[in-house]
Amino acid sequence: MSLTDPIADMLTRIRNAHRADHEVVELPHSRVKEEIARVLKREGYVRDFVVEGGARKTLRVYLKYNEDREPAIRGMRRESKSGRRTYAGRDALPRVLGGLGVAVLSTSSGIMTAKEARTKGVGGEVLCSIW
Repeated sequence: MSLTDPIADMLTRIRNAHRADHEVVELPHSRVKEEIARVLKREGYVRDFVVEGGARKTLRVYLKYNEDREPAIRGMRRESKSGRRTYAGRDALPRVLGGLGVAVLSTSSGIMTAKEARTKGVGGEVLCSIW
């Protein structure tokens, strides 16, 4: 099954799994999704992620909740879509909720947060916002 927007599918699966109180969500693997999961782990939004399988790899993301079973991710939004790409230069990198959230960018130096891109002085395509 081919997807039009695999990153939006990833965000939707994580959002739906949080709403259903699942501990883990599985999705088809790609390098971009793996790097987004790496950013989510580094920023503390998910507990861990694992790549499994041989020819058809899957990405297993372990979701994070606080002691009241509130999800660590309050909201997610796909910014750059296939019909309307969103780019930000190094001088106009987005801030999510005044710095409380994270904007994930695809840059020439790889996938990173807007804060990391600001320190490296690069811009790129704004993939998604997470808070």
